[in-house]
Amino acid sequence: MELTVLGQTVRHPIEHVEVFPAPEHVTLVRFTSDELSSVCPVTGQPDVSVVVIEYRPRKSCVESKSLKLYLWKFRDRAVFAEALAAEIADEIMTTVQPEFVRVALTQRPRGGIEVHAEVERNR
Repeated sequence: MELTVLGQTVRHPIEHVEVFPAPEHVTLVRFTSDELSSVCPVTGQPDVSVVVIEYRPRKSCVESKSLKLYLWKFRDRAVFAEALAAEIADEIMTTVQPEFVRVALTQRPRGGIEVHAEVERNR
């Protein structure tokens, strides 16, 4: 569990979140960002979303700077909101191995339609 981006100047996206040992008695961790951006896979138009990531840690917690850099990797990615929520949930489940993870992604309206996708994974 080596942290490589915390305390460093990093100006590029990273492929995976980094973790640190979970403190005792932490029952829920929640991250919220209103700056998740991606691209519509059909039109190429930019999509901006609010994402809420919640998980119950077992042995590890997500280091927040690495999460920010991980989310940057989607800036130019053509992906539907539902697939994006699932990919983020899979990353947390695989890397952090929590009891559960829930990702709620709300894509800001474009054409008058807001998309809300939720993904939950349990151990």
